[in-house]
Amino acid sequence: MSTATRRSPLTDWTLVVPLVALVALVLSWGRDLPALGVVLVALCLAGAVLAAVHHAEVVAHRVGEPFGSLVLAVAVTVIEVALIVTLMADGGDKTASLARDTVFAAVMITCNGIVGLSLFVRALRNRVAVFNPEGSGAALATVATLATLSLVLPTFTTSKPGPEFSSAQLTFAAVASLALYGLFVAVQTVRHRDYFLPVETERPADRPDGHGDDDEDHAAPPTARAALISAGLLLVALVAVVGDAKAVSPTIEKGVADAGLPNAVVGVIIALLVLLPETLAAVRAARRGRVQTSLNLAYGSAIASIGLTIPAIALASIWLSGPLLLGLGPVHMVLLALTVVVSALTIAPGRATLLQGGVHIVLLAAYLFLAVSP
Repeated sequence: MSTATRRSPLTDWTLVVPLVALVALVLSWGRDLPALGVVLVALCLAGAVLAAVHHAEVVAHRVGEPFGSLVLAVAVTVIEVALIVTLMADGGDKTASLARDTVFAAVMITCNGIVGLSLFVRALRNRVAVFNPEGSGAALATVATLATLSLVLPTFTTSKPGPEFSSAQLTFAAVASLALYGLFVAVQTVRHRDYFLPVETERPADRPDGHGDDDEDHAAPPTARAALISAGLLLVALVAVVGDAKAVSPTIEKGVADAGLPNAVVGVIIALLVLLPETLAAVRAARRGRVQTSLNLAYGSAIASIGLTIPAIALASIWLSGPLLLGLGPVHMVLLALTVVVSALTIAPGRATLLQGGVHIVLLAAYLFLAVSP
């Protein structure tokens, strides 16, 4: 019996949760929430994030690869950008570095966490993870360029004191980021789409019958109607995520401050929140032998995170008060440089083992530890 006949749409959690989260947003908007209220809204927020990515996956399955990875990456980035702008609108000077902290956290989580876990999981099951170095290498080069232009150069420019761009420099960075993102999407989906497709020779090795790890590999794409419904619910979930995050953000910021942790931890929490469902999707794809899909998700999210966040923040800076600090400190620049070098060595052969996955995971652990204990 198919899934459609086993489930009633009215009892499917992916339908109910976004609507409940939207109700929670309406009830909590503009109010000081008690502890229980914060917990309930946070649960709705987490459920809405998971539901959003589920519906993005449904749409992705309909349109196919590599368009599917693009849909997931853009959906996650829309959440991230909306959260950043929402928090910065009310935060004043104390959120001056929030965009930098969140974008850099997203880069480290995607390029080390998602990539490392995906390679580790696949190599653990199949000894070697195989992918297309042409597409992954192009994506990595785009990530490195965007990160350097937007997060490293502000530390060394002299037009304004501190790690901050002048208005003209910020405009250039925004336009360049958007242009590179658009060019990458064109190459990924049109010009060289084959570079971003899973390597078929690696997929059947897990089971003696020659099939992949999951029957979903062979499931028929959803109907156009189902994809449209999921697209609508994805929009509802995104609105709910942004609003619910705004409701619980004062509690998150207060908890970070009370614990004596650096303000940068808030950015790390935001990035972890929005990227957790995508991490799960990437690991599932790796288990099924679609490592290239996992890398598309990872690098695509990193590119979208910078390529869409920087232009959005540049536009929002017109009405946002206070400085906009984008430049990284020395420790984070070292971690970024090490990540780029290690990633290049990982991607170049088109094959990776447990060691490469473990190295990336350790790099993420180092970043998280230094974020808490700088």
